[in-house]
Amino acid sequence: MTLPRATWASFDIKIRELELRKRTPITPRMLRLTLGGPGMAGFESHLADEHVKLVFPDRDTGVTRPPTQDGDHLDWPDPMPPVRDCSVRRYDRAAGEIDLDVVLHDVGLAATWARTAPLGSSIWVAGPRPGRVVPPAFGFHVLLGDETALPAIARWLSELAPSTRAVAAIEVADADEEQPIECHDGAQLTWLHRNGAPAGSTDLLGRYVESVTLPSDTHTYLWAAGEAGCLKPVRRWARAHGLGKDQSDISGYWRRGAAQDAPESLGERARHAVAHLLGRDH
Repeated sequence: MTLPRATWASFDIKIRELELRKRTPITPRMLRLTLGGPGMAGFESHLADEHVKLVFPDRDTGVTRPPTQDGDHLDWPDPMPPVRDCSVRRYDRAAGEIDLDVVLHDVGLAATWARTAPLGSSIWVAGPRPGRVVPPAFGFHVLLGDETALPAIARWLSELAPSTRAVAAIEVADADEEQPIECHDGAQLTWLHRNGAPAGSTDLLGRYVESVTLPSDTHTYLWAAGEAGCLKPVRRWARAHGLGKDQSDISGYWRRGAAQDAPESLGERARHAVAHLLGRDH
């Protein structure tokens, strides 16, 4: 029997200037930013794990150097400007708005801007980058991640077809970081608490996925994201259950101990990958 395959979506990647319309505390460590304005014209977001890049001013000069639009792709300046990736938690076409959720750390480029930028401030936003389209043949989804993956998992669950079953696990610092997430009766969400352990230091996701029993009456799709080291047991589990690259998407959003990969913004990737993800090489 031929296994179904997830395929990459295809659409033009744009750069636009948006304004900060609203700032909403979600949990003690998470803040939701609502962006909108005239620059939202033509914006599209269709998949739960799509993310955009926020382009910040250079630290030394205070000047923002956004990429330039060149047809269907972006040309990034050299050296790369400071950027952070954020998943699109909500896209409201009628209101012309997107929501981005940011983890609040003591320091960090995105966290500092999220806390302090006056309402009405503008910021350059690149993307979203196309994600993978998961066909209906996958009747069972396994969704795993830490805080950096929370917005994508939350949107995935809220947009899941009623006929699709799912199990999801999200690792957070403690019970205070749990938040209401909409999902239908066929989806089960489990919160995993570090309870004082540093982010990126636990085996919670690996232990959880070992407890998952896959159904025999449908195909399974696995999506997992978070600290790269914590995902190693998830990768082993996927291989053991025959979930290859066409049936899974496992992304190391950050790496513990690497300063450029500190999980300060949800969905953050390493900056050196930007030209490939949002530029000519995509």
